[in-house]
Amino acid sequence: MNEAQAKLTFWGVRGSTPTVDPATWRYGGNTPCLDFVAPDGTQFIFDCGTGLRMLGSRLQEQAGSFAPETHLLVTHYHWDHIQGLPFFSPFYVDRNTFHFYSFQSKFLGRDSLKQVFEAQMALPYFPVDLSAMSAKRTFREVGGGESFQIGTTKITSRWLNHPQGAMGYRLETPAGIIVYATDNEPGDPALDRSLRELAEGADVFINDAQFTPEQLAGSRRGWGHSTWQEGVKVAKEVGAKRLVLFHHDPDSTDRIVDGLLRQARGEFESVFAATEGMVITLGGAESANIHIPGSRSSLRREAQFRATVSGTREDGRSFEEETVVRDVSLQGALIPLSNCPRLQSELLVDIETPGADGERQKMQLRGYVVRVDPDREKGSAAVGVVFTD
Repeated sequence: MNEAQAKLTFWGVRGSTPTVDPATWRYGGNTPCLDFVAPDGTQFIFDCGTGLRMLGSRLQEQAGSFAPETHLLVTHYHWDHIQGLPFFSPFYVDRNTFHFYSFQSKFLGRDSLKQVFEAQMALPYFPVDLSAMSAKRTFREVGGGESFQIGTTKITSRWLNHPQGAMGYRLETPAGIIVYATDNEPGDPALDRSLRELAEGADVFINDAQFTPEQLAGSRRGWGHSTWQEGVKVAKEVGAKRLVLFHHDPDSTDRIVDGLLRQARGEFESVFAATEGMVITLGGAESANIHIPGSRSSLRREAQFRATVSGTREDGRSFEEETVVRDVSLQGALIPLSNCPRLQSELLVDIETPGADGERQKMQLRGYVVRVDPDREKGSAAVGVVFTD
């Protein structure tokens, strides 16, 4: 008997505005967009930031397997959550149907989401007329506290604390529960309760972590965002199994996000930082499997270097072991280890290299774990590392 499985993919994880700075490449610079395929095959999309363009390109490549009917859950109408709409190629294919869900804005009135969609294509903001989008579209306005069913998935919406309003979504499926709660600021008692009701017992809790606790306590109070610390607090209180830090600040480099993740893991074990291309599979033999892509392509060379690797295992214990590094690139390496390090943890790799005079020299590299492929039979793992120093 096949167990129910669902797949969540991150296409945009940055908040406020896209970034192209190489210092943000590892986590990614596109603004919010995720897609979720439920166990019954129903496809959902969370938000329509610039990551939507990448998702559209991938769906067009997989046209034969792409569900022609898709449901888009939009949290709110700020630019970073809607700016990918005109660039989503499946909108221009007449056999496709898209159902949009969001709230009625008091600033826009009736058919708020439809107005926002049409404004994205209006003159003089975009060169192509809305009539070029031949896919069928429907729009449904939902309120906080509303629940409805699509296939085998139950969707619940709750209000979040954000300027001009925002909606969080909870999707309950036979494979597990996903909660998407970006763009929320703690401090409003009623909306704090709303967030906790939404996140109760979630298998994956995706929460806004744009600011540091110091920023939120200072000049950025009232901007409508949260911190890793608040996410950890909520996850603990509601019994969420996994926390994903999301909506990274455009000024937060990969190193800064690494630091926030490290602090969060000091207080809650199962925390991940949202990364473009990250895939979370729910259900099956394991309750959840998380895959994080490697860095951008680079020059690779087959090689063998003796190395000493030290880091943190999945169970939180430190390890150090001797191994051989192979398949080296200018950015990373694939390293066989008997230990299974934690995803998105830091490794120190001391590599021995032959010197020009025949004497061995040591090179120390600091890396970041992006992939762990365990081989249970051999008791080892192939560990993909992106070097940061």
